[in-house]
Formats: sequence, structure tokens, C-alpha cells
Amino acid sequence: MKKLYLLCNAHIDPAWLWRKDEGHAAAISTFRVAADFCEEYEGFVFNHNEALLYEWVEQEEPELFARIQRLVKEGKWNIIGGTYLQADCNLPNGESFLRQIQYGQRFFREKFGVTTDKAFHMDAFGHSRGLVQIFQKMGYRYYLFMRPNQIRTVPNFIWEGFDGSRLCAHQLWDLYSTLLGEAAKKAEACILTNPEEENFLMFWGVGDHGGGPSRIDMAELAKLQEKYPDVKIIHSNGQEYFDSLDQGSLPVVRESRRPIMVGCYTSVCRIKQGHRQLENMRAMAEKMIAHAGIPVDQKEWDSAEKAILFNEFHDILPGTLIPSA
Repeated sequence: MKKLYLLCNAHIDPAWLWRKDEGHAAAISTFRVAADFCEEYEGFVFNHNEALLYEWVEQEEPELFARIQRLVKEGKWNIIGGTYLQADCNLPNGESFLRQIQYGQRFFREKFGVTTDKAFHMDAFGHSRGLVQIFQKMGYRYYLFMRPNQIRTVPNFIWEGFDGSRLCAHQLWDLYSTLLGEAAKKAEACILTNPEEENFLMFWGVGDHGGGPSRIDMAELAKLQEKYPDVKIIHSNGQEYFDSLDQGSLPVVRESRRPIMVGCYTSVCRIKQGHRQLENMRAMAEKMIAHAGIPVDQKEWDSAEKAILFNEFHDILPGTLIPSA
């Protein structure tokens, strides 16, 4: 029987066409709705990454954070991605990517008792081949991404890094989100346009500014299951889909997945210059601290580190945001 795995998520830009305070509100409201759905709908699984957003929820609505902790333990809420946030995947240096993973996975391990082996960068404007080595050596086995949309020959492949490191990569066949009431239409299109595929993985969730699941979509997806009894529709965390793949038969890709939106990388140069200076200052400060044996206020250091990580967000560092953000 063919299987359609539905991976429900909510894409939340902490700052983009809005300021950070609105990003706080979007994260909290989205997580609150997702928790309600996890508790109400049998078999439903919500997936989300970005430790930063969980930090905001913990600080501003601890009761909701406690609910999410319980749902993670029950397998109804899935931690995916494992990074501090979805950073730009071209401009940060290698050490910055390590910090994105370190701070993200440490947060999820301490707060939820879990880490993830699925890297998750849906909206980054291209992906450097150098990421494979970094992610593989940090414990990741899979890489999920969307862009560049115009370069998609197969949905799944083995991505090989410069040093021979490998990840099983999945590129979305469509967007990471859906409009309100459109999830079932997208699922049906996935079934009809991929008749040769035995299993499918489809991302859905309302909005490009939070939203996640909706009742109308859940109802329409249930009707779709009745319409296609020969296709089993499963709410998933993605692992079942990867387990169904014969990785030994997948093509091997030995190149970066870009270019796309190249104008981003020549715009707002002062942000890019300032970021590179901060990366270099961080490296120099750590060398001085290590050689001199200087005691460091870890809380103060983490605060500064997270400021750098925040500004590596995939709409901040490339400069695709409103000036106030």
C-alpha cells in the first residue's frame, strides 16, 4: 500500500517583515494552537525546530512550555532541526554553524531530554556543500530543505561533502507550508503527480508567519483518506519515511545546492561586514581567554553568542528584511 506521510510544521520568522516583538507573539500563539491539536487529535504529530522560539515560550508562557515538554515525552510533538534557529546557509563560517547546532541541541537535551538527527533548513537561499561534513560530524543523518526550487531532479539523494561525509537528503517537492484549507488539495496533488512513488513526504501547516494546523485542514485530510483508500495517510515525524527508503539505491550528489536569490548576497553589506567582524572577534576572544586562563561569566558569554546566532537568521544576514527588524 502506498503511504503519504504528512509532516505538519509552522514556519515562523522571528523577524522579517515584522519586528522581533511580533515574532514572539506569533511563536506563542502558534505553539498554543499546536499543543491543543496534539492533545485533541489522535495520531496527530506537530514538528518544530528553532530553540530560540522555545526559549521565548518558556520565558513568556511557562505553562505552555510545560505542556510541550509533556507532549514531547508522549511522542505527540517532535523536535526537528536541532539548531538555535534556521540560519543562512551560505554566509556564516564553519564555527558559526557549529554554534547553531551546539546551542540548539544543548537546549533541547536539557529541556526535553532529546536531540535530533534531522537537520532542517526550509527557507535558506541555497545550501553549501560544506554543511554535510559539519552536520554529519555533529550527529546528523538526514537533511531536509526546500530551496533552490528550480534545482530538483529527485526528491531524495545522498549528499556527499568535500571530505566524503554523507547525509541522506530530502528536497521538498513543493512549499513547506499550505494556505488555510488547502492541505488536502496539496496532498491529493502529491498523490496524483507522483504515481511512481511508493511513499511520499508532504509538508503542511498554515502560513509563513506561524499558524500550523487547522481544523478545516484536519477534516479535509480525513475525507481525502476516504477518497483514496489505497493510500495510507499518516501524520508523521518524518522518520518512518526515511526508514522506507533504500538509501543504497539513491543517487550521490557532490555539489552545493545553489544558486538562488543571489541578489541577497550583495545587499545590505554593512550587516554582512559587521557579522564577519563579530565572528573574528569571537574567535580571538576565545583564544585570549584560553591562553590566559581568564574566568568567564558563562551567562554573559551565552547572551553575546546568541546575539550573533540570532543575526545569522536567513532573512537578517542576507538583508531580506525591513530596516527596523
